[in-house]
Amino acid sequence: MAALVLEYYLLLRSVLRSKPRLRACLSRCRHCRIFFLTHPRNVGRGDLGCPFGCQEAHRHQQSSRRSIAYYRGKEGQIKKRIQNGRRRAAVCAADPSKVPSSEPGGWPESMLEHVRMVSSLIEGRQVSRREILEMLERVLRQHSMCRRTKVEQTVAWLNEHPP
Repeated sequence: MAALVLEYYLLLRSVLRSKPRLRACLSRCRHCRIFFLTHPRNVGRGDLGCPFGCQEAHRHQQSSRRSIAYYRGKEGQIKKRIQNGRRRAAVCAADPSKVPSSEPGGWPESMLEHVRMVSSLIEGRQVSRREILEMLERVLRQHSMCRRTKVEQTVAWLNEHPP
C-alpha cells in the first residue's frame, strides 16, 4: 500500500508542477489525511473526504446513525414491525443474477466521477465519462510504469491472473 501511495504522490506532484493553477485545488482528507485534487468550488474547505473511500465510508456511517435513531423511536418501531411482517410473508422471487451492475467495468461511480473531474481540470476542458472509461481500459492494458524488477512484475501479474 505504501508503494501505491508513493506512486500516487509522485504523480500528483508532477501534475502540480506542470499545472500550478491546480495547487489551489489541493485538499487534504479529514479522515485519512491523504492529499487529493478537489473541484474549484470546494477550494478552502477543510471538511472534505477523499474520493478513495472515505466519502463513502462517512456517508455509510451517517446513514447508519440516522437509521438507528429512527428505529429506536416509537414511529420507527411500528414501521419495523410492519416491514418484518411483510418480509416473513413474502417469498423472494427475484433472481440476483439478473440485476444489472451499476458500475461499468467494475469502477465505482464516485471514483469515475472524480477521475473525470480531475482530468477536466488538468486538460482545461470538459472530459466525458465515455472518454474516461476508454482511457482506463487502455491504461490498464499496459504494464505498470513504476520501477520494479522483472521478478516483481511477474509476481504482480500472476497475483492478478492466477493459473
